[in-house]
Amino acid sequence: MKVLEVNNLSLGFNTEQGFYRALHGVNFSLEEGKMLALVGESGCGKTISAMSVLKLLPKNAQITDGQILFKKQDLLSLSEKEMQKIRGARIALIPQDPMTSLNPLYTVGNQLLEVIKIHQGLRGNEAKQKALEALEMVQIPCAKERLKSYPHEFSGGMKQRAIIAMALACKAEILIADEPTTALDVTIQAQIMNLLAEIKRDLGTSILLITHDLALVGENADDIAVMYAGHVVESAPADEFFKNTNHPYSLALLNSIPSKRGGTLETIQGQPPSIRENITGCRFHTRCKKCFEPCNMTDPPDFVIGDNHISACFLNANN
Repeated sequence: MKVLEVNNLSLGFNTEQGFYRALHGVNFSLEEGKMLALVGESGCGKTISAMSVLKLLPKNAQITDGQILFKKQDLLSLSEKEMQKIRGARIALIPQDPMTSLNPLYTVGNQLLEVIKIHQGLRGNEAKQKALEALEMVQIPCAKERLKSYPHEFSGGMKQRAIIAMALACKAEILIADEPTTALDVTIQAQIMNLLAEIKRDLGTSILLITHDLALVGENADDIAVMYAGHVVESAPADEFFKNTNHPYSLALLNSIPSKRGGTLETIQGQPPSIRENITGCRFHTRCKKCFEPCNMTDPPDFVIGDNHISACFLNANN
């Protein structure tokens, strides 16, 4: 069952210079109890897509089209008061920077208790027990003592675990993990990813993972959606994606991953376009080695190339 569906989402920003579109008909869906990895370079629209789900957007942002369905309910139709009942409680965010996401003036326990009080209405010993269980669930050692610790007494990995614990304490149905391994060393990255996989498996939590790193998601994601310049250019189940990668941008991302066997590391020439650029045709055509005549004139549609496998590339036009 699809717990989250983003359909034809378009969004832009009002500036003094005019209105600039950042998302162009974004489509992706998250299955219940699964992990969807939203992948792409920085600036491709991953985070703003996720923030649209939570309706945590800058004041100058404007959604111009689309639907965001959470269990068939369109979140875009809800008031801020109605969203407050969903945000944090049913859809929780694991923010990008664990180093600055906790309030340094309060203990980790106090911050956990505040979340539990707001979203579950629990107080006293019952709330303390929930907070303790949440820290234990994310495998923080000596959890009872750690409730009394301040954020500066936690390592980066422990801070990230504490943030995940806040989401679990409220029994969120969806976790949005925005680059959850940023600023963490490789060993801790693997631990956080293993923890998210365990949460998905043991609790049935659905996870939307935002990352630029395809190597990070290979063993964890159930489905993959690749974004480029505000549009999903390829989406597929993870196994199918890695076996039959189709879109030139997806292939370029894969080829830029360092190989354990060594060899030449490929790079993607150029940079993703700014939202201020008015691009005609495929948004990737200026960087694409396989570009041919239709690409620079017409925006390619989504071609169905396999079971739940879609790619927006004219190379599939005659298939």
